[in-house]
Amino acid sequence: MPNPDRHLWLLPDSAAESFIARTGGPALLDPAERERCERVIAPPEQQRRLAARLLARHALSARTGRPLNSWRFPTTSDGRPEPEPSTDHRLRFNLSHTDGLTACVVTDAGRACGVDAERSPARADAVAHLPRFFADRERTELATLPDTERPGHIAAYWVLKEAYLKALGTGLLRDLSTIAFTGLTGGRIRLYDTGEPQPAGEHWQFDLIHPSPGHVVAVAAENSAPGGLITTTLTD
Repeated sequence: MPNPDRHLWLLPDSAAESFIARTGGPALLDPAERERCERVIAPPEQQRRLAARLLARHALSARTGRPLNSWRFPTTSDGRPEPEPSTDHRLRFNLSHTDGLTACVVTDAGRACGVDAERSPARADAVAHLPRFFADRERTELATLPDTERPGHIAAYWVLKEAYLKALGTGLLRDLSTIAFTGLTGGRIRLYDTGEPQPAGEHWQFDLIHPSPGHVVAVAAENSAPGGLITTTLTD
């Protein structure tokens, strides 16, 4: 068995309220974090933003044993939050949330990581317009699939791209058609990135998780091993 080198934490919306209450709620956040959460008008989205910040603290504390209230998150020059105080583990983390689910991935040894969670299968409007941003080999693969399978694959391609770009720290500023994934239906998921020195894909590990019939989650981790992902779903 490979050694675990990345940990994915999942928090369904149904468990968010009790999780927020038992971890300390908004009082645990610094003023800037509270302001960002309160800036969102829609209560469900506000709750997810708060839950995400608390989930990061929970995940980091689970890895290190530090108190939840000890963490601060200054941003780097590219806007990425990094955990303080630093530890010998050199932890990195990334967050994502969508309707129904919040996710946090944590890696050690300074390995870059990204996570993206989305509803799946993709909705009709996404099925219609997202493939134009995909690489040629991805569009070719989609064209061979039955109509019933295509929306699920489109959602999977999208979360893989998002997770990878979040790990790189570029967000969606890259041309998505220069990034291609294969192996979604079995075996190891492989990356082909024409914008990076080759073979860029050999330095990355990708995982696709379907935590519910309505969600898909992708994890991207640098210099990680196949089979080294631990997933924990929090409940009431």
